[in-house]
Parts: sequence; structure tokens; C-alpha cells
Amino acid sequence: MTKKAGFWIFLLGTLSSAALFLGLTWDMHRQVDILSRADKLSDTVVAGKKAFEKHNCNDCHTILGFGGYYAPDLTRVVQRVGEDGVRYRIKHPELAFAASKRKMPQQNISDADTENLLSFFKWVGEIDNGDWPPQDSKKRLTRGEKRMAATAGISPGAAVFQTKGCMTCHALRGAGGSFGPALDTIGRTLTAKQMEHYIKDPKSMNPKAMMPPQTDLTDRELKEVAKFLGNLK
Repeated sequence: MTKKAGFWIFLLGTLSSAALFLGLTWDMHRQVDILSRADKLSDTVVAGKKAFEKHNCNDCHTILGFGGYYAPDLTRVVQRVGEDGVRYRIKHPELAFAASKRKMPQQNISDADTENLLSFFKWVGEIDNGDWPPQDSKKRLTRGEKRMAATAGISPGAAVFQTKGCMTCHALRGAGGSFGPALDTIGRTLTAKQMEHYIKDPKSMNPKAMMPPQTDLTDRELKEVAKFLGNLK
């Protein structure tokens, strides 16, 4: 290769890379208002962001990919645990995480700040950020995972239970979360049909339930996981 050819390769490569970078930057700025739902940026959402910073939530929690890795990601926390679940964790962390190895300090957050934080989390949860984070993805039960579950001898309902986030709050055979009750013997209390109603709309069966409705489950997934839980006696 001659010196002149090398120069032109360098020049064209640099110019094309710069043009691509500038084009992608322009495209991002063009879409940012739509992707971030800027039209929904209310005063309570802004107040919630300020409360999030005031109480140093980012020291332990990650949100939109930024923050600490000690505690769970909060990008989709409302979709994952529901509004009542968020309130309970903020107001009574010593109870919500009593059985957890990771503890959240009691910061005595006011009711106003709690509601503002909830508004902020709801707004963040609706941002189109490419289905992030993975643990809250609605596509978690892939065909590959179904095949792996079948190969391992796990029932379809057990596969749904393990891959749709149920173990974030509930424990089974000693593994899982501690926010909700352990489900080892739930079949003694509720039938499979009752489980279907409870999973789909918890408050219709228990007005004090803090579990969010599992609206992302397909009818097939709902029946399979209800059948699985109904057999746990």
C-alpha cells in the first residue's frame, strides 16, 4: 500500500465515522421527547426526581442503567411490585426486607415525597428504553427457555413462575424473595381457578393485597402457573 492510499483510507474512514456519529446524535435528539414521554413530565414527576436525589436512592439502586448495584433496579419497579408495593417498601423497609440479606434503611420519607417518588417511578417505567432491564422484560419466557424447562423436567407452570418475576417477591422451597408469602403450600388455601383470579386481579379477592395485577401473562401462561400453584399442597 502506498502512502497516498493509506492517507485516503484514513481520511475517508474518519469522515464517514464522523458523519455517522453526527447523524445518530441528531436522530437521538429528534426522538428524545417522544421516547422519554416529555409531555407527561408533570410537577409531581419533577418533585419525585428531586426526592430521589435528596434521599440518595442512587447510592444503592440503579435506574435507567445508572446507580449502585447493592439493591434492585428501579426502572420498572411499579410494573414489578405495584404502587402499593412501592409505598410499603418506602414507608416500612424494616418490615418489607426483614427476611432479606440486603437491608434498606428507614429514612422516614414523608407521605408527600413518597407519592412524588411513585409518580417519578411510574414515569420512568413508561420510557421506551429498549425493554430494559432484562429481569423485567415481558419477553422473558422465550421459546428457548421453554425448551430448556421441558428438557430439565420442569412443568410449563413452574417455568412461568421462575421466569416471569414471581420469585422476586415469593419464595418456593427456600429460594426467592421475602416480600410476599412463601408459596410452598398455597394449594391448600386456593384452588387453581381461584389462583387465576388472584393473579389476574389480586384486590378483587383481597382488598389489602399489595401484589400488582399480572397483566403481561398470556391466558395460557396464567392457566399453567395457576395450575402449578394449585398443586402445591
